[in-house]
Order: sequence, then structure tokens, then C-alpha cells
Amino acid sequence: MEQKELEREVRAIADARRVTQETLGRFVVGNQDLVDLILVGVLTGGHVLIDGVPGTAKTTISKIVARLIGYQFSRVQGAVDVQPTDIVGIRIYDNETHKFSLQKGPIFANFVMIDEINRLTPKTQSAFIEAMAEHQATIDGKTYPIESPFFVIATQNTQEFEGTFHLIEAQRDRFNYSMSLYHLGRENEAEILRRDRDGHLDWDVYGEQIAPILSIARVQNMTHVIQEVYVDDAIIRYISDIVVASRNHGDIRLGTSTRGSLALLRGAMASAALAGRTYVIPDDVKRMARPVLGHRLILEREAEIGKISADDVVQEILETVEVA
Repeated sequence: MEQKELEREVRAIADARRVTQETLGRFVVGNQDLVDLILVGVLTGGHVLIDGVPGTAKTTISKIVARLIGYQFSRVQGAVDVQPTDIVGIRIYDNETHKFSLQKGPIFANFVMIDEINRLTPKTQSAFIEAMAEHQATIDGKTYPIESPFFVIATQNTQEFEGTFHLIEAQRDRFNYSMSLYHLGRENEAEILRRDRDGHLDWDVYGEQIAPILSIARVQNMTHVIQEVYVDDAIIRYISDIVVASRNHGDIRLGTSTRGSLALLRGAMASAALAGRTYVIPDDVKRMARPVLGHRLILEREAEIGKISADDVVQEILETVEVA
């Protein structure tokens, strides 16, 4: 791609981000970082895991972003009685045609949200993760492809333990990015109350006003543009040094996988494009380090006892690793 064309396409990506944030800002207060992370996931083909308390607008944000980018949205509520067939679908025998027909589950959508994934049983989690990671679903022993584009956002509340089944390391690694959400601060909380008082939080009214600003074809073209963003070899070494540091850190039992280093590279490229740049800078890598590394790092027991978090380790790594 010629440089001028790349610059034009990257400006279009930055403009799409701006319009998305402005549109969401008319109904949702705060959480701009989550919106950016979803856009990074969509543009890089990576899935997102959100850890947070209920009532932080995750579902509303997901619905709005899906509508703005022209994706078909589906949602699954995690519960212990949800079966794999409730997610992937089932084959039904037709007595008239004497043939089996496929009744597709909610996984066959462009933008899939699963709330409280840690409330699914391990068997159902495995079926969901297979579909998410392999872009295919196995139903009655037969494999069905899930068409692109395909994006998943899953939520969990790791502060709850009763009736939950935490994702194992290999499953968490399948999510390219993660984020922790908390309750809003005082000013944002007050703004929500004002909007509710003034009648500006009616989703039935607001949702009808949202029109797509992109199409599936346009988003897919943007994913190709992301791959053209320039990454200097110094940035490559910087990413490599960060990943290796996570593996050798004294407080870490299991560091970042190679899948994680690839996610950090691609996330940094998307971050640059969303900012309107055709090249990656160290700040892009730093911005994506926590979303990429946080859920992949397994702490030593002593670190957990000492109240050291994965975020603390990531911050320490960023403070000590320099761009070569």
C-alpha cells in the first residue's frame, strides 16, 4: 500500500474511533478505555475478557459498538445449567424430510457477548472456547465453520466464588486482551443520575437512533490496513524484552506465552492506527501491555500472599525495560 493511501486509511480508522466514542458518550458515561479495547479486538481479530462487577454498562457498550460497526450481535448469559448445545446449536431431525437440519446457536454471530463465563460448567466453557479459538463449532460430532468476522467479548466477576468455575490458564490465553472494570467515580456517578433525571437513559429510545457508521466489508478492509502499520525493529525488540521479562520475573510462576507477544504486537499496531498514526511508538506498546499481559501472568504463591497483583508486575516491567 502506498504511503499516502495508508495515511488516508489510517485517518479513516481514527475518525471511526472518534465517532464511536462520541456516539457512546451520548448514552454511556465513562469506560472510554473499554470502547478502545473492543475496537482493538475487532481490528486485530482478537477476543476480549472483562473482569468486573455487574452494572458497569458492559452489555450496553457492546450492543452499541456492534451496531455502529454493522455486526450481528448475540448474547449468552452464563449459568450452571447452560449446556454446550445452548451456545453452539443442535441438529434436529425433520420427520417430513427425513433429514437433520442445523439450528444454529448464538455463537454463530459476528459479535458474541457471554456474560459471566465463569458460571458455565467446564464442559460448556470448553465448547465455547473451542468455537471462539478455532472459529468452528462441533455439533453431534460434525464440525461447522463460523464465518468471519467473528469477535467475542466475555465477562466474569472473579470476586464471586460460589457457583463459579474459573477459566484455566490455557483458556485465558485464548483471549488476546483483558481489562478490569470498576464502579464509576463520584463525578461520573452524578452524571448518570442527572441523565436519568432528565430522561436520557432510555435505551429503547436511544437505541433506535443509532445507525451503523461502518459495514462488515469496511471493517475487514480496516483489519488489512492495520497490518500495514510500520513497526521498527527497535519496537520488536522492546516487545520481546517485555515478554521475556514477564517470564523471568521473581514474582511470576508462569509468564506470557508467544501468543501473548503476538497479541502485544498486533494490539500496538491497532493502537497506533486508532490514534491516527501509520507507525508504532513505545507508548502504543505500553498502552497495550496491561490488556495483553495481565490475565496471562500467574503469580507465585508468595506474591499473592504479599498482595502483589499482575498489574503491579506489569507496571514494574514497563518501568525497568527500556527501548533498545
